[in-house]
Amino acid sequence: MSMTEESKDRLIDLVNARELKTLKQELSDMNEVDIAELLGDLPPERVLVIFRLLPKDLSSEVFACLEIEEQQHIINSISDRELVRIIEDLAIDDAVDMVEELPASVVKRILKNATPETRTLINQYLQYPDNSAGSIMTAEYVALRPSMTVEESFAYIRANGVDKETIYTCYVINESRKLEGVVTLKDLLMHPYETVVRDIMDDDVICALTTDDQEAVALDFSKYDLLALPVVDRERRLVGIVTVDDIVDVMEQEATEDFEKMAAMVPSEKSYLKTGVLTLAKNRIVWLLVLMVSSTISGMILNHYETTFAALPLLVSFIPTLMDTGGNSGSQASTMVIRGLAVDDLSLNDLGRVIWKELRVGTLCGALLASINFVVRSIQFPGNTGVIAVVSISMFITVVLAKTLGATLPMLAKRLKLDPALMASPMLTTIVDACSMVIYFSLASHMLRIVG
Repeated sequence: MSMTEESKDRLIDLVNARELKTLKQELSDMNEVDIAELLGDLPPERVLVIFRLLPKDLSSEVFACLEIEEQQHIINSISDRELVRIIEDLAIDDAVDMVEELPASVVKRILKNATPETRTLINQYLQYPDNSAGSIMTAEYVALRPSMTVEESFAYIRANGVDKETIYTCYVINESRKLEGVVTLKDLLMHPYETVVRDIMDDDVICALTTDDQEAVALDFSKYDLLALPVVDRERRLVGIVTVDDIVDVMEQEATEDFEKMAAMVPSEKSYLKTGVLTLAKNRIVWLLVLMVSSTISGMILNHYETTFAALPLLVSFIPTLMDTGGNSGSQASTMVIRGLAVDDLSLNDLGRVIWKELRVGTLCGALLASINFVVRSIQFPGNTGVIAVVSISMFITVVLAKTLGATLPMLAKRLKLDPALMASPMLTTIVDACSMVIYFSLASHMLRIVG
């Protein structure tokens, strides 16, 4: 059960009252994530006091869950001996994540105090590309030999499985560390002790390359309902595994990145409250400038057709309706397509089918919206049937065009190796606005000349 606000307040009261003995007993029974959340709500001078109350095994798990600022504060406040214990107890992927975020002076101290084996592993992991399978994997896995018996496998797991990320899935490798198969703890339990691992392992192993993008790895987890995924090099040697807890973080990170791109922002490395005002402004201003400059196209179109709406000012009052309807229609289509591409439900080969579907959807929606608009506007502005007909026809064409563009642009972006999320609402709306104005005033000029 997660920590409630009442229990958190009670613990903070114990901290303030300095009832350390009671607090130590309470903390020893808590989940490491809840303890990390509690430490995040305490003043920096109290964090170290509470951290040192934790049992040794629990303190390393809590440390891995802390924000990078809190980790840095603790590292700067503890002795080298304490630092060595934390580093050696941390999972290698957590240690690498910490090293990537901390200042160079702190990283230097960490690497200086780490054992040669840990230092080598950290440096090896740091060489993998950012956001790759290699950068998020861990080396804490159980590896068995194909010649082992079930009895020998259990003995090996008991002796070596304590510090592993998972023991439920074991990986079978040969003398060259090449991945040959996978066997689960259930497989081992369900067979006699004398059974050889080679006879019960599954040799059809789903795995990832160290250079695979972490988003592709996340899709594999979702597609195959995995708890862990082995990571191999180009010679198919097992170098690590990615576990589901790390993939949840990746999914959150990728979703956040897509949301920010869809809102025309440069993705931020930190959470909202931990990102400075200047950084937020810098992340937003680039796309705001791009969209501001591109929106001048709409102004140029209005200027070009100035004589059209000067002759009939009523035309101007319908511009917001057309632009908003077009923008909303395009956003609906782009959102569906961007999500489909993100979860691998759509591929570039589906472009023709997507366009054909959105053309039909746009035709139905556009016809209904145009019909309702014609009725409502006829009541609102009696005697202006010609103008209202222009608005309704323009709306129909705009909706069809917006939905087609909304479906097409993200897929074209993917074809150009760009993030489809870039073609979401702000950019798409700017394009649709310009198109809707051209359609509207072209039809108005033509039909007004006929009427006139």
